[in-house]
Amino acid sequence: MPETGPLTRSMDKRFEKLFAMMAEMKAGQEEMRVAQAGLEQKMEVGQEEMRSGQEEMRSGQEEMLFGQERLEKELRSGQEEMKSQIQAHIESQVEEIKIHVDGCIGKIEEEVQCVKLKIEEVESEVQRKIEGVEEKVLEKIGNLERRINELEERPNYFPASQEFMSSRPTVKPLTFDGQTSWTVFKTQFDVVSSKMDGRIFESQSTCGIAPRISGGGSSRNSI
Repeated sequence: MPETGPLTRSMDKRFEKLFAMMAEMKAGQEEMRVAQAGLEQKMEVGQEEMRSGQEEMRSGQEEMLFGQERLEKELRSGQEEMKSQIQAHIESQVEEIKIHVDGCIGKIEEEVQCVKLKIEEVESEVQRKIEGVEEKVLEKIGNLERRINELEERPNYFPASQEFMSSRPTVKPLTFDGQTSWTVFKTQFDVVSSKMDGRIFESQSTCGIAPRISGGGSSRNSI
């Protein structure tokens, strides 16, 4: 083997160093490829996970949307049911109030009818009593007129006095018309009756024939 010179040995060292650097570069490139492959794999896994997450998010959004729609539907259904229940309750209450009011109106109408019947009975009774009193009053007036006519038709018992004839009251028959107050009518009747009795007894006492018609006086009092 021939001896190498210093230049050759120096070149060999440089080549060895260059080869070593190239080997290191290749090793670094291999590591970079491995790292890049790992990174790409990780990126693919991350992207896949991201896609999966997006799918899950879309699925979750769909479920949320479906749940929201179902909740809104249930709310609408609950509102409709509540409205129906409230409407039914109100209608039931209104019907009960109507039945109660109709019952009260019926009772009031019955009471009014009873009051009307009682008023009619009272009116009939009052009318019957008025007619009875009117008959009695007319009978008494007729008796008084008949007594007066009997006294006027007896000229032989006592001479007719001009003073008595002029002071004799004009008798006007009293009739009860049903409109005048009964108290007023009775007062008028009593006044006329007392005046007539006073004039008759005065004339009889003056003429001295009171004993002769004392029996008539007792019959008049019985009237």
